[in-house]
Amino acid sequence: MDSFAFIIHPIDPKRDVSRKFPFLGKVLSEKQIDFFSTFFPPVYISEIEGITSKATGKNVKGWFIACPFTPRRMLQLPEHTVYRKIIQTGRMAEKLGANILGLGAFTSVIGDAGVTIAKALDIPVTTGDSYTVAMAVQAIRDAAKVMDINMADATVAVVGATGAIGRVCAELLAGEAARTLLVARDEKKLEALRDRLKVHARSELVISTKMDILKDAQLILTVTSSIHDVIRPEHLQPGSVICDVARPRDVSAMVAAVRDDILVIDGGMVDVPGPVDFHFNFGFPEGKAYACMAETIALALAGRFEDYTVGRDITLERVQEITAICETHGFRMSGFRSFEREVTGKQIETVRQNARKGKRSRLQSAA
Repeated sequence: MDSFAFIIHPIDPKRDVSRKFPFLGKVLSEKQIDFFSTFFPPVYISEIEGITSKATGKNVKGWFIACPFTPRRMLQLPEHTVYRKIIQTGRMAEKLGANILGLGAFTSVIGDAGVTIAKALDIPVTTGDSYTVAMAVQAIRDAAKVMDINMADATVAVVGATGAIGRVCAELLAGEAARTLLVARDEKKLEALRDRLKVHARSELVISTKMDILKDAQLILTVTSSIHDVIRPEHLQPGSVICDVARPRDVSAMVAAVRDDILVIDGGMVDVPGPVDFHFNFGFPEGKAYACMAETIALALAGRFEDYTVGRDITLERVQEITAICETHGFRMSGFRSFEREVTGKQIETVRQNARKGKRSRLQSAA
């Protein structure tokens, strides 16, 4: 039977360590987890069963394996030390018999986005970023519809626009929206991206290194590699939608706490075909996975055992190809979730009502 492995790692140190090691999660502080993670070996998490292609009936099995480093630790340590630990985790996948390895969360971001890892291992590697792009953009489209926002007339912002995922998301959205705000820290990279997108963009393109510009956007897709939240309540207009693809999250928990007129959704939740059992709670309901996981699984179902999405140059062609592969085998965009909880129709209606009130009060204040 063809198989895959997927690397996860602790993002919220105490919560995520507790999912596998309740005692350690309870007694160790975040700083202690960060420190001791340097010495932890890779961790076998679970076997994944029940995945079945809708098109072919093929079954594949897989494994979750964990690199012990937190995002903060990956940024603190020398790059070669981080590579070594991820490669060590990849060797575990090889011993388990995996035919392909997916790099999850920060393991796909660090350094050259999987290129060095792929060269060091005997099995092919993917970051899953191509399908992440597809599902992030689809999530924004779907959320715009439920919030009665017409994409063709809207201002959409991409935060982290110069990154590997952000750049392709910006390329897709600039072909659909009236105005696209490209937001990142490096102005020169933003200028280069704007000049590149100008050729085919339908949108008016605006670049900014300041988060205040998000007040102009009805739709925001955020995908930075920051280890801290970057989007705060004061940055947002009533009725706006934020799709947060980043892990760790880009959107401050304060947004959900104090802005009941904003719809925040987690990016990239996908229904996996077949009676899948992950044998591990990573924060999603049964049968659902992150898009990056889904890319790895779909490649195993398709028998595409090759380095698929590695490096920072993701192409639209690759995004379109993996979307077609995933659709063929039965992967589907799932419902909305926000901060790991389901978003109900009632909640969406509440946001819409509060947004209308917020907009009225802003107009009255301006008058």
